[in-house]
Amino acid sequence: MDTNALVIANVTRWLNEVVIGLNLCPFSAKPTRENRVRFVVSNAQEDEDLLQDLQREMELLDEKPASEIETTLVIIPNHLQDFFDYNQFLNWADQLLKRNRWIGVYQIATFHPDYCFADAEPDDAENLTNRAPYPVLHIIREASLEKALEYFADVDEIPEINKARVESLTAEEKQKLFPYLFDK
Repeated sequence: MDTNALVIANVTRWLNEVVIGLNLCPFSAKPTRENRVRFVVSNAQEDEDLLQDLQREMELLDEKPASEIETTLVIIPNHLQDFFDYNQFLNWADQLLKRNRWIGVYQIATFHPDYCFADAEPDDAENLTNRAPYPVLHIIREASLEKALEYFADVDEIPEINKARVESLTAEEKQKLFPYLFDK
């Protein structure tokens, strides 16, 4: 298996076992089951190259209907390994959205092996909700999100439900679901 295929396999496993398996995102199962999630490995090692990859993916989403590609996960195995650098890059990603008039069209959800919420400590279990095997930028269609929200009651409670769910995991379950956090 080549390197990119292995990276995609690791992220697919995380999506299926963690995001869908723990029901952290109630909107993710359907497009995944229907093969409408695009997995793209960005081999960028510089911010500018990653911005170009991100722009290409949003341009592709502009061209393709949601019935073909619902959402895209841009996986970054060779860049932004430091969570601080990753967070800094998000400012550039926001500028890309503004510059191309994609505000209200797309939003970017963020995942990183060292993800840490602003008010959390690095070892807090709640961070597991956004910890992926590699840095990931998840491009979400705003229109699809709004449509999905119509079908889910109590959507504002999802973060607290997710926090409780990951806090209830045993050490063995964490080891199984997040092996990349223990292999460092």
